[in-house]
Amino acid sequence: MNRRSFVRHSSAAAAAILAPRAAYGAPTAPGSAPRIAPLHANGARLNSWLTQFDQVGRTAGGINRVGYSDLDIAGRTFTMDLYRGAGLTPRIDAAGNIVARLAGTDPDRARTPIIIGSHIDSVTDGGNFDGPLGSFAAIEVARSVREQGVRLRHPLEVVVWANEEGGLVGSKLAVGDGASFSLDSPSRSGFSIREGIARIGGDVSRLEEIVRPRGSAACYLELHIEQGGLLDAAGLQVGVVEGIVGLQWLEITIEGFSNHAGTTPMDQRQDAMLAAAKFTVAVNDAVRAMPGRHVATIGSIIAEPNTRNVIAGRVKLSIDTRDLNGETITRLVATFERLAREVGEATNTRFSVQRMQRSSPALADAQVMTAIGASAGALGLSSQQMPSGAGHDAQMLASIAPMGMIFVPSVGGISH
Repeated sequence: MNRRSFVRHSSAAAAAILAPRAAYGAPTAPGSAPRIAPLHANGARLNSWLTQFDQVGRTAGGINRVGYSDLDIAGRTFTMDLYRGAGLTPRIDAAGNIVARLAGTDPDRARTPIIIGSHIDSVTDGGNFDGPLGSFAAIEVARSVREQGVRLRHPLEVVVWANEEGGLVGSKLAVGDGASFSLDSPSRSGFSIREGIARIGGDVSRLEEIVRPRGSAACYLELHIEQGGLLDAAGLQVGVVEGIVGLQWLEITIEGFSNHAGTTPMDQRQDAMLAAAKFTVAVNDAVRAMPGRHVATIGSIIAEPNTRNVIAGRVKLSIDTRDLNGETITRLVATFERLAREVGEATNTRFSVQRMQRSSPALADAQVMTAIGASAGALGLSSQQMPSGAGHDAQMLASIAPMGMIFVPSVGGISH
């Protein structure tokens, strides 16, 4: 499937979901599907924006608009021009997020906007749809709503979150989760987060003013390219995201004994590398043996002394485990700790397990999921429910409002 030809359908789905929740009220009867308004987004216009934006930060290896860099700033300038062209008045909040609002018709709902958006920053050599698709689709939705004379009861707020790829920085600050990282930590651009926020027009002295409390939004919606190949492989057009998985990172240290590779008999070795290999296989087997969609990855390994003719005396490795169910993650971690003890005893080595970063799953709202599925069906688009195995700003917004995400296929499963 050609991704550009599909953008027209995905942007239409993002627009249609606004109708049942904001403009036309509740479902007609308990358990029935929401009514879908005849909204239409301009896919050709959205494709044109994406084509132009593809040149901002384009290199031979991909897109380089890392947060707070000069090219990120150039991308933000481009994006703010799109806001203005849509009849919106963008402003930059204290965290550097770009925000604009269409007023609603109901004064009682003025403080609970529907928020739509994504991000435009990239990883190094990133993909051209990862972030801009959802951000520009949100601008297109707002523009289409204005052009078609649709009046929503809730305000419609379009937000482009700052430095998503650097750890969801803009959305974390917007929901009051700034304590989870340091403003003085470096970003990928080389500037500290504090310096970077200033570079893009934010003000860290005013961060408390932008915190959105729980219940301060009607819902949050984000369109994103799937970071995987499930939809493309199945020939499906829309993913209705069930939630964003939680994760647990572990650091495993294996202590053996370094000795000469030529003079130490095989049955007298305390080989930390051998223990690491056995442990890696055991982790993989344990994860595969447990039914479900959870995953675990050993993606980093460091051997010491890392010399050709010396038995490894110490090995450090990492585990990244993820699932939509927090209890499953807890069970997997307990399993890995048990396997560490067993492999250590079998190889005469010592394992230590340190629990590092953990994030909780963020579940999508059932009513929002129903609306997305109904919108896809009304547009004749095939869909399936699925989890998001990667992090998104939506997981932060889920802490304050009902959340939903729409995935579109990534050709070959490559989005970065």
